[in-house]
Amino acid sequence: MSKIVVIGANHAGTACINTMLDNFGDENEVVVFDQNSNISFLGCGMALWIGKQIDGPEGLFYSNKETLESKGARIYMESPVLSVDYDKKEVTALVDGKEHVESYEKLIFATGSQPIIPPIKGVELVEGSREFKATLENLQFVKLYQNSAEVIERLENKDIKRVAVVGAGYIGVELAEAFERVGKEVVLIDIAETSLNGYYDRELSDMMNKNLEDHGIRLAYGQTVQAIEGDGKVERIVTDKETFDVDMVILAVGFRPNTELGAGKIELYKNGAFLVDKKQETSIPGVYAVGDCATIFDNSLGKPSYIALASNAVRSGIVGAFNATGHELEGIGVQGSNGISIYDLKMVSTGLTLEKAKAAGFDAVETGFSDLQKPEFIKHDNHEVVLKIVYDRESRVILGAQMASKEDMSMGIHMFSLAIQEHVTIDKLALTDIFFLPHFNKPYNYITMAALLAEK
Repeated sequence: MSKIVVIGANHAGTACINTMLDNFGDENEVVVFDQNSNISFLGCGMALWIGKQIDGPEGLFYSNKETLESKGARIYMESPVLSVDYDKKEVTALVDGKEHVESYEKLIFATGSQPIIPPIKGVELVEGSREFKATLENLQFVKLYQNSAEVIERLENKDIKRVAVVGAGYIGVELAEAFERVGKEVVLIDIAETSLNGYYDRELSDMMNKNLEDHGIRLAYGQTVQAIEGDGKVERIVTDKETFDVDMVILAVGFRPNTELGAGKIELYKNGAFLVDKKQETSIPGVYAVGDCATIFDNSLGKPSYIALASNAVRSGIVGAFNATGHELEGIGVQGSNGISIYDLKMVSTGLTLEKAKAAGFDAVETGFSDLQKPEFIKHDNHEVVLKIVYDRESRVILGAQMASKEDMSMGIHMFSLAIQEHVTIDKLALTDIFFLPHFNKPYNYITMAALLAEK
């Protein structure tokens, strides 16, 4: 029987642990350490909770310590790992306030990521805090269940009327909507000139910007935050262009991989993530890394990249579990497929934007089409869909796609994800068998039309 130690038990860790226990439980002893007090919190749902679009947080958890233990794992919660001796194959953790040493034969890092702490005057964490608690009252990070619960508790204070969200990526945009939904004045600040930068090209991100402004959210793009000020609590936020009087600041400027335990020992990617192969194995044989702490193979680029998504965490956790237990399995790579729904606007994308494709060295071009989802004689629940496809000029291979609509067309992006994975050309897409029924679509729908209009 092989002994496998897993460090971290959130999405990637839970997927990895479940896969090992459900498929190979009799073959392995599984020991898990996690510094948090809970498992499997769906951070992507925190904005729904904060914005009172769901009744509470209960449904945002899908596993727990007891469930994993019932399958045979030994779980240590609130037990941070202090160090790893790769020569002795030993992990030292703080368990019940005392150092605990655990040997291993295989080691799996599922340590995830942590919020980037920007170099802004006034931004400091409470010393020793593992829950990203700031010294300035009402300055909030958003990562853990505890962070969301604290934000909701503070919003009960009727003196908090104005909220600044720093960072206009997915989390920042979702939180801006959430705060507006509960009656707060919201300003959304980002150093970039638009929202969702990197996920969508400008014409689609501008649709989201208009959507936010139409709902009363003030946009302060192209601004660098210099200071967050206040006498013991947040009172204002200062950028290089403006000063905003606010009562709460949410920092959502991104995450960095949590890889300190491998410092100087394991080969890292350019952003500090563990560099892994398609089996999720690191540069040290028998040591694996899954989820947000590790790279993943990006099919649109044809090489490893860093794409921190829960869907990727689960897939990499499954792959890591198979290989750590001696059952060889290679991941097939990902495209970074993602989506967002703000008010009634839905946007999905996969692969590379035109800007990213050009930056990666492709001679990239685009084609697109906008049309109603269904024929014009369908008078109800029939919305315009905007589609953009990015492809390589010479090879004609599809590199990325973006879609936006009030219609739920999200399933369509999966076809483009598969197209990128299988190196489908834009010309082949034009002849792909897409059914027609007026209840669903048009005989020449936007996918077919966009492909037919691609430059020859």
